[in-house]
Amino acid sequence: MSEIPSELQYTRDHEWVRREEDGTLTVGITDHAQASLGDLVFVELPESGDEVSAGDACAVVESVKAASDVYAPLDGTIGDVNGQLTDHPEFVNESPYEEGWLFRLEPADAASLEGLMDAAAYQAMIEEES
Repeated sequence: MSEIPSELQYTRDHEWVRREEDGTLTVGITDHAQASLGDLVFVELPESGDEVSAGDACAVVESVKAASDVYAPLDGTIGDVNGQLTDHPEFVNESPYEEGWLFRLEPADAASLEGLMDAAAYQAMIEEES
């Protein structure tokens, strides 16, 4: 069973979102997503400063099985990116919610977080997909 931390919010595309104290959002792929993809071999991150709209493909994770787009959960500007993943894409598999985060987003409208799922809704979605 996948780990689904209750303090995070989730998208239908299997991204997780954590609100940081400074108002930025940290984004990654869920434990369920990384397990479905298998061992990651490459991560393509967005550029810091890129403007993104909700639903835009802004990163790519590539495994031995497939390449998969990662989508922006909200409108905003890309802040920090997790440069460690260039040399260590396996961090996404080993620690998807800590070392394996992908990028930080400065949201255009923090209120739009309300459109994301909580852990219970995400769990229910995964169960429906199975």
